[in-house]
Amino acid sequence: MSRQSVRDMNRSHKIYLDYAATTPVDPRVIDAMLPYFGQVFGNPSSVHRLGQQSEAALETARETVAQLLNCQPNEIVFTSCGTESDNLALRGVALAARRDRGAQHILISPVEHHAVSNTAAQLAELHGFEVELLPVDANGMVHPDEVAGRLRPNTAVVSVIYANNEIGTINPLAEIGEICAEHGVPFHTDAVQAAAYLEVDGEKQHVNLMSIGAHKFYGPKGVGALFIRQGTAILPIQTGGGQEFGLRAGTHNIPYIVGLAEAFRLAQQERVTRIERLQPLRDHLIGQVLEEIPHSRLTGHPTLRLPNHASFVFAGIDGNALLMMLDVEGFACSSGSACKTGDPEPSEVLTALGLSRAWALGSLRITLGEGTTADHVEELLRVLPRLVANLRKIH
Repeated sequence: MSRQSVRDMNRSHKIYLDYAATTPVDPRVIDAMLPYFGQVFGNPSSVHRLGQQSEAALETARETVAQLLNCQPNEIVFTSCGTESDNLALRGVALAARRDRGAQHILISPVEHHAVSNTAAQLAELHGFEVELLPVDANGMVHPDEVAGRLRPNTAVVSVIYANNEIGTINPLAEIGEICAEHGVPFHTDAVQAAAYLEVDGEKQHVNLMSIGAHKFYGPKGVGALFIRQGTAILPIQTGGGQEFGLRAGTHNIPYIVGLAEAFRLAQQERVTRIERLQPLRDHLIGQVLEEIPHSRLTGHPTLRLPNHASFVFAGIDGNALLMMLDVEGFACSSGSACKTGDPEPSEVLTALGLSRAWALGSLRITLGEGTTADHVEELLRVLPRLVANLRKIH
């Protein structure tokens, strides 16, 4: 995208280092969306010319996303966001599996986004499913043999996050998917964070369902997609007019769907160059923080992590207090995930790593993006050790 536009934003406001929470919309994506707000505004379900033009845009976007995910266009369902995609995948497949074969067992990791973990919890509470949590190692990674050892004849669905939003760890998706395929169990992955920087391939990774959301890769908020492998039994969770192959009723948001497809195309097309620019900045940041700040730890895998993602815990500090101090100094960062900000309890993800409450409460997530420069990283490194030391004095 135009890095200059985001740099201008940083100069006029603050240094934005929270790209895992959301990203600014790429100007090229805005340009692709604009005609569909006023010029081509028809409902794609209408039979007149304006409706047909909108339908053509819808199906072109579907073909683009399908090509990037290495699947067929009829395997792509557009949703309102990654959270809705996760909900449709987990709830829709679990209920279909129970209907078709009496399956009652759901297998997820303890480091899932709440869109998965809370959906699984509701399926247990209201629908009688048994939810089992897979073990993760100290880096928050799920090992394929743990999945293999816990699959049952009545397992309805397995869901393992591709790349963790809080700690950046990348899971061995293809190996887990292959095991699930061998046992005939539907496998879902939340790829909302991964889609910006990692290969996403439904065939290679042996997934039945994969969720993505546009605002994590410089697209608009309010639109997502779900890959559903043909033949996967799934029930709709939003009924109505029968749009999206009967799985997600509701009038299509054509401008946003067009924006998702264009943003996803650019993310995958420019993936290598974006990684080559950001990963050295990430590695420098991690190395300096661990060297300069006593009693600090990296959370997540040291190398098998998102290329723009650095996350830490600091002993003896309040992570939310650190965020407020960073904000005053002109830095926008996060404590764990954006959904956890303000929550006085430790993140479930961090406690799943075996961290004590005292360590887990002192978390900081720094995520880089297209507007990040080497100078921004250096400015943060000049400020962060002082802020952590000051917080420890008043703790």
